[in-house]
Amino acid sequence: MNGERVRPSKVIRTGDTIEVTIRTFRRTLVVTALAERRGTASDALTLYEETPESLTARERHAAERRISRPIGAELGARPTKQARRRLDALRRGQRGAR
Repeated sequence: MNGERVRPSKVIRTGDTIEVTIRTFRRTLVVTALAERRGTASDALTLYEETPESLTARERHAAERRISRPIGAELGARPTKQARRRLDALRRGQRGAR
């Protein structure tokens, strides 16, 4: 919060800057309002704004993820149970032939 590491119990105020890390991506948010009690996610969206730098970085990260292929994508679709059993049988047969 505001560039410092804080405990979860730290009291926030309007105008505070918060960095939130989700998995490997970091978002920078500015608190615009406070709620009296816990509410829905749609209510929470009205209580903060994402900084323009954070927004462009998030969009760039999403575009890079769309372009890059996940590991194992070149292997094709996941085999069915029947196909997997055939592969296992084929592998067992090759081990015995050696």
